[in-house]
Amino acid sequence: MVSLPHPSVLHGAVSAPCLCCRKGKDQFDNLEKHTQWGIDVLEKYIKFVKERTEIELSYAKQLRNLSKKYQPKKNSKEEEEYRYTSTRAFLATLNEMNDYAGQHEVISENMTSLITGELTRYVQELKQERKSHFHDGRKAQQHIETCWKQLEASKRRFERDCKEADRAQQYFEKMDADINVTKADVEKARQQAQLRHQMAEDSKAEYSSTLQKFNSEQHEHYYTHIPNIFQKIQEMEERRIVRIGESMKTFAEVDRQVIPIIGKCLDEITKAAESVDHKNDSQMVIEAFKSGFEPPGDVDFEDFTQPMKRTVSESSLSNSRGDGKSEPKFGSKSKGKLWPFIKKNKPPPPPPASASPSAVPNGPQSPKQQKEPLSHRFNEFMTSKPKIHCFRSLKRGLSLKLGAGPEDFSNLPPEQRRKKLQQKVDELNRDIQKEMDSRDALTKMKDVYIKNPQMGDAASVDHRLAELGQNIEKLRLEVQKFEGWLAEVEGRLPARTEQPRRQSGVYEAQNPSGVNSCAQDRESPDGSYTEEQSQETEMKVPATDFDDEFDDEEPLPTIGTCKALYTFEGQNEGTISVAEGEMLYVIEEDKGDGWTRIRRNEDEEGYVPTSYVEVYLDKNAKDVHKPLQKISE
Repeated sequence: MVSLPHPSVLHGAVSAPCLCCRKGKDQFDNLEKHTQWGIDVLEKYIKFVKERTEIELSYAKQLRNLSKKYQPKKNSKEEEEYRYTSTRAFLATLNEMNDYAGQHEVISENMTSLITGELTRYVQELKQERKSHFHDGRKAQQHIETCWKQLEASKRRFERDCKEADRAQQYFEKMDADINVTKADVEKARQQAQLRHQMAEDSKAEYSSTLQKFNSEQHEHYYTHIPNIFQKIQEMEERRIVRIGESMKTFAEVDRQVIPIIGKCLDEITKAAESVDHKNDSQMVIEAFKSGFEPPGDVDFEDFTQPMKRTVSESSLSNSRGDGKSEPKFGSKSKGKLWPFIKKNKPPPPPPASASPSAVPNGPQSPKQQKEPLSHRFNEFMTSKPKIHCFRSLKRGLSLKLGAGPEDFSNLPPEQRRKKLQQKVDELNRDIQKEMDSRDALTKMKDVYIKNPQMGDAASVDHRLAELGQNIEKLRLEVQKFEGWLAEVEGRLPARTEQPRRQSGVYEAQNPSGVNSCAQDRESPDGSYTEEQSQETEMKVPATDFDDEFDDEEPLPTIGTCKALYTFEGQNEGTISVAEGEMLYVIEEDKGDGWTRIRRNEDEEGYVPTSYVEVYLDKNAKDVHKPLQKISE
């Protein structure tokens, strides 16, 4: 009979793997928790960077709003104040703060693209990789557990067959020893015992085969599959750690990249602050408010010891007053109005219309007034003009107080009036140039339509050409009018004429009409200097044949070159098409409307958007927009 090992001997050989499986499963659980914690850390860092970018954007927006808030408004009084070096330095500071805000926007954009976006994609990839590794680990763990269960089943079957074979052998031996049992029963018991022994042998062989297979799978599991999975998980975790370190380095590099540009912004602010010139600003104030008046001469001595005897100056004054015109007391010029720095007297109430000097040209002499021997001292500052209705002076004074002013700026001192008139003439000349440019562009377009009728109707632009011609003619008339006033003012400025001489009383007596000037009517009731022109003394400005002049005008000279940054299809009137990279000539700078006038050759010129070209101006180029020649006296 074959002796079989007791199943308890094999139990210890197969009980140890069960504990290892449980420990392996525990390790996977620990690794799963740790890798999930690593992903949470990465997501927390992404959230931190995202909040930092939001702070940078908010800060940049606040800086831009601050810069915009203090920028001067166009066509306002604030814009005029920025001609001083101190205010220009402040404007430069505002512009640099705008650029400074732009660098913070760059920081936000770079952090979003290089850190937040990249890490977000990496986290998704990391989650997929982690899921794959732990799926493989669980699959291997389930396989080894399945093999273990098969081994346990084979072992239990072998143990059961061994016990049944042992019981069958004991029953056969008992039947064989019993003399009362028939031989057939003994033979039957022997066959049963042999059958059980054969089943036990088969179970043993199966168990042995399953055990060998399990040992092979277990060795492969613990020495190949699991180590490979753990190695992949380890590499994944190391890549995560390296990636977060690189992101932190990028976080610092993004800030470091904009430091030089921020430094340039601060250097420009410092440079603007150093450009402040107090002497220049003071001189500009002097030039802005210079009146052009000459200081008054010495005051004559008036002898009051002989009250009944009229002085020569008083006689000359009375003669001038009695020379056919009576002047009311409120219209006379007091001593307080001879010099702009002397305190002005309060203006008297307006007179009735009938009190006008023009209403009583030959009336009686005015009552005796306060002596005014100095009333003639502005005589050489002005030309002789008829007297103006006092109510007009009062009306002008009220209009000045309400913010309005005369068209010829006669409410201003001579020097200020000359500057204003010159500015007006230059402005009108620029408007004429614009209108002429538009007319030239329309004329060229009309020629194109005539040559190519399929492109458009040539008659459709005639109405616009007529309007432009009318506008140009009106502007030319305006220029003639303002140049006439300008020529008059330039002829009257003390700095441009002979120095005024102190006139004696004898000279006044010989020239009584010279004292009877309109000096008193040249001041409005609020004390401001005024000038009025009558129809008799209005300067006659000769007409100029502008049509012939502009028809034969030479093309504008070039003031620089430019390079086309982008391709522009000039489809509107007055524009010109350019190709990217093309070099052209600049003949007119951008005047604030966003368009630059360029020329390709003698026959092709037009406007292009300023943002489409990079302009290189010639520093030696002369200004091509010269004002019209002033009419000489």
